[in-house]
Amino acid sequence: MIRNRSEENRRAMNCFLAPHGVLSPAFSILRQELDSMIRVIYLLQMADLAERSRLIRSTLRGEKWKVPTPKGKFRDVTDREMVDLSQQLQGWTQSVYRFGCAFVHLSDFHNHHAQNPFQRLTEAERQDVLSHMRNYHGGPLHDNPSMEEFSEYLPRVFEKIAGNLMCYVEHLERGETSCA
Repeated sequence: MIRNRSEENRRAMNCFLAPHGVLSPAFSILRQELDSMIRVIYLLQMADLAERSRLIRSTLRGEKWKVPTPKGKFRDVTDREMVDLSQQLQGWTQSVYRFGCAFVHLSDFHNHHAQNPFQRLTEAERQDVLSHMRNYHGGPLHDNPSMEEFSEYLPRVFEKIAGNLMCYVEHLERGETSCA
């Protein structure tokens, strides 16, 4: 399922960005790929392989993930919980996830032709994104990059996330319990 989603995301990214420069859907696609990654990272951190398998089966049945509480009840696993765990391990997930979410939901970020949505992030989030982008993707060069400048890096960002995701999926398939 994850491999199929990732391949569809790759094809969609190529359709939106390469010939047309359509940015909002491209950021949404990055967010979807990141959504898969945070879920796989969450699963990899589970020492209880039976519980991990139960959550995977829940996904295949279209059910929300629920985990047992100390009182023997079940509670939903939240996106926030998975993003926070990934943030601890990856150090950049939260900023990219938040930026991508703004393009999934109708927001002022969709007005990127008139205003730069990158400026809507906090200074710390902007620095996290810029640091990561410069370290792993060679840019952007400016501290206040335009959306057009960002768009030049989106295919590389997607491929990095997708590559890491596939590596993590292979760890899962081998029954491993970490991303290292």
